[in-house]
Amino acid sequence: MKPIFALACDFLHDRRGATAIEYCMIAFMISLACITGATAIGPALRGFFEQVAAGLSL
Repeated sequence: MKPIFALACDFLHDRRGATAIEYCMIAFMISLACITGATAIGPALRGFFEQVAAGLSL
């Protein structure tokens, strides 16, 4: 059985968790960009669809 100091050193040098955190940060940035884009485009799309609906109701 390894001593506690050796286990702590192994834990500190393990890089597998860092990769998972990096992927989570990338996914967060992509989702933030999608939300920001959808929020910015939303009012323009609403106006477009209101014009389409007004044209169909004639």
